Amino acid sequence: MSDDKQAIEQALEQWQEKKVEPVLGKHPERRPAFKTSSAIELQRLYTPLDEGGRSYLEDIGFPGQYPFTRGVQPTMYRGRFWTMRQYAGFGSAAETNERFRYLLEQGQTGLSVAFDLPTQMGYDPDHPLSQGEVGKVGVSVASLEDMRQLFAGIPLDQVSTSMTINATAAILLAMYIAVAEEQGVAAGKLRGTIQNDVLKEYVARGAYIFPPRPSLRLTTDIFSYCREQLPAFNTISISGYHIREAGATAAQEVAFTLANGIAYVQAALEAGLQVDKFAGRLSFFFGCHNNFLEEVAKFRAARRLWAGIMRERFGASNERSCALRFHTQTCGVTLIAQQHENNVVRVALQALAAVLGGTQSLHTNSRDEALSLPSAESVRIALRTQQIIAHESGVADTVDPLGGSWAIESLTDAIAAEARKLIAKIDELGGAVRAVEEGFMQRAIADSSYDYQRQVESGEQIIVGLNKFTIDEQPQVEILKVPEELARQAAERLQQLKAGRDAARAQRALEQVSRAAAGSDNLMPPILEAVRAGCTTGEISDALRRVFGEYREN
Repeated sequence: MSDDKQAIEQALEQWQEKKVEPVLGKHPERRPAFKTSSAIELQRLYTPLDEGGRSYLEDIGFPGQYPFTRGVQPTMYRGRFWTMRQYAGFGSAAETNERFRYLLEQGQTGLSVAFDLPTQMGYDPDHPLSQGEVGKVGVSVASLEDMRQLFAGIPLDQVSTSMTINATAAILLAMYIAVAEEQGVAAGKLRGTIQNDVLKEYVARGAYIFPPRPSLRLTTDIFSYCREQLPAFNTISISGYHIREAGATAAQEVAFTLANGIAYVQAALEAGLQVDKFAGRLSFFFGCHNNFLEEVAKFRAARRLWAGIMRERFGASNERSCALRFHTQTCGVTLIAQQHENNVVRVALQALAAVLGGTQSLHTNSRDEALSLPSAESVRIALRTQQIIAHESGVADTVDPLGGSWAIESLTDAIAAEARKLIAKIDELGGAVRAVEEGFMQRAIADSSYDYQRQVESGEQIIVGLNKFTIDEQPQVEILKVPEELARQAAERLQQLKAGRDAARAQRALEQVSRAAAGSDNLMPPILEAVRAGCTTGEISDALRRVFGEYREN
């Protein structure tokens, strides 16, 4: 037996002893034997044992072990499927609650909340800048009463909830905690994720309020608070999705996302937190495009890189701290209005790539999202896409089934190498915050976006139904619209709220938020008290604005 083969077999034997003891929880395999339709039994893992072949063992290791190239769990989906977490939110809290209930009835396994722009930007529905935007791209949540309606009849100790909110993340998390208290659910039992990734807002989206450095303080205050009070809650979802949607390449998405992750870890360390005390609650969020093999390789490369960053740069000793766990959303920017039914195929390909890449949770976009908010039927098809992949395709029956493919391993290496170069460049500039302030990441994304658009317009990049294989036909689709009177109704509810609350208590709470912002105390406790006192999203944001100011891009 060759030395390489013997080493691989010994390592495999050691790994198999950890069959149901993964780094991130205990998930025994779903059934005793996994077989194909031809009754061929599938091994849990396939390894490179051929004589004379290149051994990738050092680079990719085994699932559930450093550097996690092959996944963060030894059993992966044989133990438990990814969380099927459909993103939803529109109109009023009551309307979105109906959609949540519908999705749960259809077999969704986690909630994911989309908030409207006023909520994201810290404005109440009656603010002049909210005009025309209330409830349009997400649900309007201006008060604790709205949050109550959003989760009415949904036991918060029985669901995992992801909230896509950044600049106002502390406020919305406080409202979620307060609603759980009213349900009799202790904060320690809450599971889910708060996106809380404001750096990518400066890079790709623009939904920021405060300058980067006070924004980072809010982020790390959430880290610190949740470490003690919400130990099962993921304190951040470091997002590459929006970076990719803005036009970044796959390698840029990995590099810029991990560079932002480095900045958050560094900020937490500077705030006095110990790396192995908080790093295990960090999570990531990536998009998935149509280039199937590249996307699978991208996820594997990201895991490998982050493991090395945490161990080598930050000295993490707990393997949990080195394991990159991530949510995936199929990319909305890839969906087109023309022949929109073809988007079902695009979403299925992207979802399959995410699963083969080892995602921990997944949102599948709806076929009509290039035209309107998704209808209930379209959302159901999107969810069924995940369920078919999970239960019918067989790809979840073995761990990292594409691992060892020459194409996949080569692409994984190439993406990792390109991402390392970009991270090194950001380090030279002084880190992610400095790179944002100097516009480095923004310019790189803009250049990539321009190149891609040029390729589409020239026909070099074929988009079926857009620049090739077109038909002259108007889409027939149900258009889901948010009524304009929603803003008026929301403003009336705010007036009633303010008239009925203890005005003196609310004012004291807002003053305490401003005092804490001017000092160094953790901001979560005063924000939570302000929420309990009936203060609104806009009022609490204004209390922070008075101290932090607002960021204006040069």
